[in-house]
Amino acid sequence: MSNHTLNDVEEGKDYSFPLQEEAILQLWEETDAFHQQLKLSEGRPDFVFYDGPPFATGLPHYGHILAGTIKDVITRYASATGFHVIRRFGWDCHGLPVEYEIDKKLGIKSKSDVLNMGIGVYNEECRKIVMRYAREWEQTITRSGRWIDFRHDYKTLDLNFMESVWWVFKTLFDKNLVYRGFKVMPYSTACNTPISNFEAGLDYRDVSDPAVLVSFPVMDCDFKSSFVAWTTTPWTLPSNLALCLNPQLIYVYLKDPLGTVLIVAKSCISVIPGAMNKKKKLSDGWEICKEVAGEELKDLRYEPLFTIFEAEMKDTAFRVCIDDYVTEGSGTGVVHQAPAYGEDDYRVCLAHGIISKGGTLPDPVDDNGCFCSPIPEELIGRNVKDADKDIIKILKEMNRLVDSSRIVHSYPFCWRSHTPLIYKAVASYFVKVEDLKEKLLENNKQTHWVPSHVKEKRFHNWLENVHDWSISRNRFWGTPIPVWTSPDGEEIRVIGSVEELERLSGEKVSDLHRHFIDHLEIPSSRGTDYPSLRRVEDVFDCWFESGSMPYAQQHYPFENNQYFETNFPADFVAEGLDQTRGWFYTLMVLSTALFDRPAFKNLICNGLVLASDGKKMSKSLKNYPDPSKILNEYGADALRLYLINSPVVRAEPLRFKEEGVFSILKNVFLPWYNAYRFLVQNVRRVEKEKQTLFIPDIESDTKLNVLDRWIISESNTLVGFIRAEMEGYRLYTVVPRLINFIEQLTNIYVRFNRGRLKGKDGESDCQAALSVLFYVLVLLCRAMSPFTPFFVEKMYQNLRHCLESSQNSIHFESFPEMQEGAHDVRIEASVKCMQNIIELGRTVRERKKMPLKLPLSSMTIVHKDAVLLQDIFSSLKSYITSELNVRDISVSSDPLQYADLRAEPNFTLLGKRLGKKMGSISKIIKNMSTETVMAFQTDGAISLEDEMIDISEVVLRYEFKNLANSNNIEAILGEDGLMILMDMEVHEELVDACIAREIVNRIQKLRKQISLKFDDDVRIYYQIIPGQSKKLSDDLMRVLSVFKTYFDENLGTIPEVESEKSTSKVLLTQDSVTLSSGISFELKLCKPVVKIDSELLLQTCNHDFDLYTSFKALILSRDYSNLRSDFQKSNNILTLECDGQKINVQIGVELQF
Repeated sequence: MSNHTLNDVEEGKDYSFPLQEEAILQLWEETDAFHQQLKLSEGRPDFVFYDGPPFATGLPHYGHILAGTIKDVITRYASATGFHVIRRFGWDCHGLPVEYEIDKKLGIKSKSDVLNMGIGVYNEECRKIVMRYAREWEQTITRSGRWIDFRHDYKTLDLNFMESVWWVFKTLFDKNLVYRGFKVMPYSTACNTPISNFEAGLDYRDVSDPAVLVSFPVMDCDFKSSFVAWTTTPWTLPSNLALCLNPQLIYVYLKDPLGTVLIVAKSCISVIPGAMNKKKKLSDGWEICKEVAGEELKDLRYEPLFTIFEAEMKDTAFRVCIDDYVTEGSGTGVVHQAPAYGEDDYRVCLAHGIISKGGTLPDPVDDNGCFCSPIPEELIGRNVKDADKDIIKILKEMNRLVDSSRIVHSYPFCWRSHTPLIYKAVASYFVKVEDLKEKLLENNKQTHWVPSHVKEKRFHNWLENVHDWSISRNRFWGTPIPVWTSPDGEEIRVIGSVEELERLSGEKVSDLHRHFIDHLEIPSSRGTDYPSLRRVEDVFDCWFESGSMPYAQQHYPFENNQYFETNFPADFVAEGLDQTRGWFYTLMVLSTALFDRPAFKNLICNGLVLASDGKKMSKSLKNYPDPSKILNEYGADALRLYLINSPVVRAEPLRFKEEGVFSILKNVFLPWYNAYRFLVQNVRRVEKEKQTLFIPDIESDTKLNVLDRWIISESNTLVGFIRAEMEGYRLYTVVPRLINFIEQLTNIYVRFNRGRLKGKDGESDCQAALSVLFYVLVLLCRAMSPFTPFFVEKMYQNLRHCLESSQNSIHFESFPEMQEGAHDVRIEASVKCMQNIIELGRTVRERKKMPLKLPLSSMTIVHKDAVLLQDIFSSLKSYITSELNVRDISVSSDPLQYADLRAEPNFTLLGKRLGKKMGSISKIIKNMSTETVMAFQTDGAISLEDEMIDISEVVLRYEFKNLANSNNIEAILGEDGLMILMDMEVHEELVDACIAREIVNRIQKLRKQISLKFDDDVRIYYQIIPGQSKKLSDDLMRVLSVFKTYFDENLGTIPEVESEKSTSKVLLTQDSVTLSSGISFELKLCKPVVKIDSELLLQTCNHDFDLYTSFKALILSRDYSNLRSDFQKSNNILTLECDGQKINVQIGVELQF
């Protein structure tokens, strides 16, 4: 029996969720549960999941825990529904995040610092910190309950991974999807490297920048006029080569009071200081000399602002271009062009012949973002952003500064160094994403995103406006780009494997990082007269590596070809909203380029987790609690449920609040635990009383009552709902439904059935109720296992003792299926109606300030559905009377007996259609009689003032008839025509019932205070406090006499007067009680103790004092109830044995109870 009896569990107030989770973690570790689960599922269809690789150079935060929880829920569910789910953790090991940390550590300021140190030394320093926080990551992820394989993880620095990245690049190259070009890119001066457009979009900030108006005098102009350009980047002005106007805009020659003529867009005159008055007219002394279209000004030449590039560029530069990208939304309609520092500038200047491909491109800014020759001497070495003030000063001295102010605008920052980006022309390798645009859009249609709007809007719009992707970085720690070229650039070899490099170079290769292969040379295919090919300096952007992970983690195509090709694309990926322009994008680009397929089928995109004040979580601001603190105080299950039951799983932001996690613990887990504990207590009680094993059985319908059938139906409905929603990856609908079910289980089923579960309605009824509760709790464990893995495991390890067969872990169990025939729509509707009735009744009581403990005589329930009322009256009546403390209930299916049917116009639907007729028709509708409304309802439409009004365009409601003649009747309307009427008159016998109920409540509180269990044998004694009025004393005595049965049912005993108390009792607690009615009395709780007649017992022991002492100790050690039960079974004579001696003792002789 001990192998099957449920282990006892502690009270909810003593149960530590975090400590119990630690114990479960130890159990999983000892049994190697995760890998055991993988082994058990071998041979099933594969469910393929890609885990985006994080950097281990920083600690995990709530965003990682959130994404990890979503991934864990989906993969656990897939595993429980018949799939084999390999879950490998991955690490992003290369790129700027690592280099930036080393640069800070070693004080590296420029590329030359690295070269002086040696690339090998630098890269090995990077390698050392790559896995700096790997242990903390594994601890946090494991503690959060996520099952993922760290033993067989993948790292982007592994030789096999890097080799597959080479294969990806070579394949793209062979498909003519890669080129080396010159392009203006977002550039991080702190990291000395260009970054991709989607990286530039990761960190925009509002900044204050200078905004200057600069004059450009027109050469050979009769008006001696000057173009006026507006810019927020004065540092680009020394590299000005052209001006750009919109060909369609009208430009004016604007003369100021001093005779200076300025050329600006007519719609932008207000930008010129003093040109417009408050009435938005030209100020006095200002005049427009001439108006022309922008296209007429094309090719006008102007005086260069700086002369540093005049000599080499004078033949093509310093003239006006036209392009539609210039707008009148800001500035003057005149945009200065510095093609080295603007994407549009470069495009426009190239199109107008200002510059040429392969020609000179003025760029006096070095890799560190500092000015260099041939810039004026005083600016050399200055950071370009810091030099703005100096350039403005120079402009003023040159008399070319029209105005200087400041502007606050959104500006991109480097997402790693948190420094302002600039735009700079760089040489880079590019993937021809623009050529793939249509295929990308088509492949995106084949994927399923949650929420869908991220796919249909944000991601779709990004794909609609794609640019070629810069994939190379002029850095050191990364996968080297496998391109070997001749010095003259005429011969290029792209390497796609280690074997190919070894064959062509003639040397063994054990590592693909730069310091292991940069020295390798490949002989020229043109012969020995030509120099060997050497590798280009660039390395891959780390986004290219992470986008290659579907292939590289499998070392495809060098290994695992069949597995990969069978299981591509992945079934599921998940990351944050920021990855729409990051990992999601790179996955889609590379899979489309390689296979013309999406990389994934299903995707969940989560929002950002913010601090409680709505700001970004910041370690320096300390505006969020440390994740380890939350895990240690509330547990992982509470944190998991809090996160996935929030807007963040719909890609909306979440303001993280610690009290929200506590609320989940208090409102979900504690009631759930208490329901489980209640089951355990009563199963143990039944087994102790019956001395038989508890065998759950819900097969016999005759034993089940209405709430049994309801909760079974609800649980099966829940299973069906979860399966449908999880197939759609909609976690945000599943979790609220799960939480609601737990509330229904604890607040309705368990609370309404406490008496049955305690055995007060008989043994068979108790067995049925316990079986149903057991069934539902086990089913709930299986259904919730993907969501709250720790708590369900803890319960299952105990509950499985009563199962005929079980698994070693709840996570080896399959997800529950809907049981055929268990779903009962009618009974679910009836119980829902019962709940609505109870809520309405409580509202009436609150409205009349009538406490629930005061019984009412009757209530009437009215609803047009007679079948529903039949269920209410026949099956659910007792629950309603108990919850609302009402003695009698009547029902009626005729609402018109109590109320009139009225119609109200739906103004939203009718207003626009009826126009001026709305007022009169509205009045007619409101004044319709009940008979007219009923006919309207039957016909579905009615003609009013030549307008046909449909029944859907009005709102029907009931309006109670005059209840003035119904003394003490209170009525209330609910949903769907439900109404209740309650008799609020107070009767003396009902007041007595209220007193009895209050006495029970006070006694139960006393029991709880001293931690008594519900089956502990306790005697209750009372004594009336002297000086109390005779009426109050009589009231108490009457209640105690009349309600004996009620006390016995609820307390297991009947209160007795203290003077009758036997001396064979032990006082447990006492209290002075004053009821709301004013009755006062002393209350004592005592534990019964068997009374021993020492003289007779000594005589029975033949006056052997040692034997007498042993038997006395034995008797006193026995449980009072069990000892009494044993005597009753043996006809009040019991044989006791101690130290090999036996005696017979008899009730009424040696012992008294």
